[in-house]
Amino acid sequence: MTTRPTEALSLYLRLVGVAALWGGTFIAGRIAAPELPHFTISALRFWTAFVILLPLLLVVEGRLPRLRPRDLGFTALLALFGLVFYNLLFLGALELIPASRTALVVALNPILTALTMALIFGERLPRHRWFGILIALSGVWIVLSKGDPTLLLQRVGHGELLMLGGAFCWAIYTVVGRYALDGEAAASPLAITTVTTLWGALILSLGMPFEWDAWHAHDVSVAAWASIVYLGAGGTALGFVWYAQGLQTLGAARTAVFNNLVPVFGVVLGTLLLDESLLLSMVVGGLVAVGGVTLTNWSRSR
Repeated sequence: MTTRPTEALSLYLRLVGVAALWGGTFIAGRIAAPELPHFTISALRFWTAFVILLPLLLVVEGRLPRLRPRDLGFTALLALFGLVFYNLLFLGALELIPASRTALVVALNPILTALTMALIFGERLPRHRWFGILIALSGVWIVLSKGDPTLLLQRVGHGELLMLGGAFCWAIYTVVGRYALDGEAAASPLAITTVTTLWGALILSLGMPFEWDAWHAHDVSVAAWASIVYLGAGGTALGFVWYAQGLQTLGAARTAVFNNLVPVFGVVLGTLLLDESLLLSMVVGGLVAVGGVTLTNWSRSR
């Protein structure tokens, strides 16, 4: 699908916005995870998103979407891998390892996605885009290692394995999303995201009764409730719709490379909100990551 330069720029800015929103989910997840069990956090997140997305869908499209059987199947797969499995693995990892190490594993997603598209679906990327993916990953590595890459290789434990499983789940979500939005008769990104969110909320709600004895509403802090609202409104309702728009226009590999900016924004937000120090290596690594993302999405026609 071809796009005009102004449309392309708008889409790229939205995908950068997605990275910023998802960078904030690391902070929100770290706040909410110690106070609420995993199924409960995840289910509340996606019910919050659905409550926002459904009225928005009715306003924008004027009616409920007319979904074909393939749409229902695709949205169920998207919910299972991108919402249920990924979120449970993500929250489990956040309880075991620092957010920075979690973010590094998330940054592997663009490479996993590109490899999946190349090996299974035969989608070939030009050499400069593979090079851009590797440059972006290198920038993330510099940011998270604070200039000493060996620090991130010192230990790989249960938390890292959980997050690696989450990265594989997100790669599957990205690839499936690309095909769910393909074709003239495909439902809109907003419709697909809304139905996917409903699937995820319903599936995750099945686990909530088993966690009722593990928490009490009056013991949950205002910060934890606010974090869940952020995860639902920003991290899901807005972020997932914009990400789906990228999948529909750019394809899976080029959209996924923007995930390399997620840990960069996570570090920036940690500096601004948690008074963490900002090092020169973080600035350099962030610029390298941005350069890699730019190279991956560069073409002569733009």
